[in-house]
Amino acid sequence: QVQLVESGGGLVQAGGSLRLSCAASGRTFSRSTMGWFRQAPGKEREFAAAIDWSGSSTYYADSVKGRFTIDRDGAKNTVYLQMNSLKPEDTAVYYCAARRGGVSSNDMQYGDWGQGTQVTVSS
Repeated sequence: QVQLVESGGGLVQAGGSLRLSCAASGRTFSRSTMGWFRQAPGKEREFAAAIDWSGSSTYYADSVKGRFTIDRDGAKNTVYLQMNSLKPEDTAVYYCAARRGGVSSNDMQYGDWGQGTQVTVSS
């Protein structure tokens, strides 16, 4: 089991940037694939990005590719989502999740979830 706590969300103007952090505890972190998902009110949860345990393999949704970057720092037990060129349609609660196995966009394959952090993009 991995405990996950997201931070870094907030209100930002369109075109701006935010960096989300997901602090993990648990001895399995270094062997877990980490993913970021997001959910807007009244919408289904959707995949944003994932990174494997080594940090060498990444996977992005088409909607964020070229604007978002996922990486991880094993020494700090933290995964990041750098979000640039933000758009109003990026507004959502962003969740960090962990799974065993490789990168995946399927939320059903992730067993551990954080509480989420709100990202709001204006204009």
